[in-house]
Amino acid sequence: MQHEPTHAAPVTLPTGRAAGCPFDPPAGLAQLREERPLARMTYPDGHVGWLATGHAAVRFVLGDPRFSSRYELMHYPFPGGPEGPLPPAPVGDMTGMDAPEHTRLRRLLMGRFTVRRMRQLTDWVREITAEHLDALERRGPGTDLVEAYARPIPALVICELLGVPYADRGRFQDHAHTLMSMEAAPEDRHAAMNGLLEYMAELVAAKRAAPCDDLLGDLARESDLTDEELVGLGGFLLAAGLDTTANMIAHGTFALLSNPAQAEALRDDPELAPQAVEELMRYLTVAHTSVRTALEDVEVGGQVVRAGESVTVSLEAANRDPERFPDPDVLDLHRRATGHLGFGHGIHQCLGQQLARVELAVALPALLTRFPALRLDTPADEVPLRTGMNIYGVHRLPVTWDED
Repeated sequence: MQHEPTHAAPVTLPTGRAAGCPFDPPAGLAQLREERPLARMTYPDGHVGWLATGHAAVRFVLGDPRFSSRYELMHYPFPGGPEGPLPPAPVGDMTGMDAPEHTRLRRLLMGRFTVRRMRQLTDWVREITAEHLDALERRGPGTDLVEAYARPIPALVICELLGVPYADRGRFQDHAHTLMSMEAAPEDRHAAMNGLLEYMAELVAAKRAAPCDDLLGDLARESDLTDEELVGLGGFLLAAGLDTTANMIAHGTFALLSNPAQAEALRDDPELAPQAVEELMRYLTVAHTSVRTALEDVEVGGQVVRAGESVTVSLEAANRDPERFPDPDVLDLHRRATGHLGFGHGIHQCLGQQLARVELAVALPALLTRFPALRLDTPADEVPLRTGMNIYGVHRLPVTWDED
């Protein structure tokens, strides 16, 4: 076993993105990956842990059970975040759990997120996508694609899946947005979580009284989950199902409009959609950063991560690793991006990844086909980016097109 060379000073996490490069990871990650794919890192609270940027190192850490995902064991990597130790994960928040608690909850849900079951939703996703495209056409050129298309489609899908009335979405969308902010004050995050759980508690009570044929109804009827667990799990799934896919639709559209040849390839060959989704997940990596903490001494790439040390894993840097993907900074929808980490890896790999694939494979080509002259309605460098969020993307995406 080896340690990192003693002359190599600890780094801090690069977070600033280069001007004019809205799809590239923060400047500095590529150089670190080339020189030290696993580097010593100083955290904002003074902890000295690690930063993994190489694909092999990131994949190893995410896949090894000797690394914990529990919040109370980790050090927060972003400046301006919570001060002091993080609290344990709220009940139902599977991201902050280890086995066996995580295993118990995931097993309850796995059968409800299978490839087969998600494909059964495809016709319904096509239907609501077409309805939103019709609404865009009726409204005429010039709109914010985030509000008019990218947010409502996944919101409708996750509401349908869970059994949440879509009319209630205003009660939880703002809460979900606050929870995804890397810069939100602890009291704001606490209030947002309480608001989301308060809504979910009302919904769970209704499901207990009259179970319906939906995911929450199934769990209320068939599982041994307590009310607290069902409320927490429902809130977790609702927040997770809203934000990530919405940002992939919006940011994916931004990337395609910025690469016209790739947009044309997808428009001309809808059968390319599943492969295009994988490449966009790799290229954009909107869920960009995660943290794990060693439960014991672990050797990673010839270096020793000591028990108690946190490792920040940069999924966006790993997905641009030239050791794994040739010409990684090029968006190529014909690339077979097998092995990308856009959905994570290991036991915490995105539970809803098959649902996200269905939504993206329908929504993106349908938009480009309905509006072949779709284009940005503002200079690309004026599109407001979500640089302070756990899920990267755009706050707004002004677009326009030519009427027939």
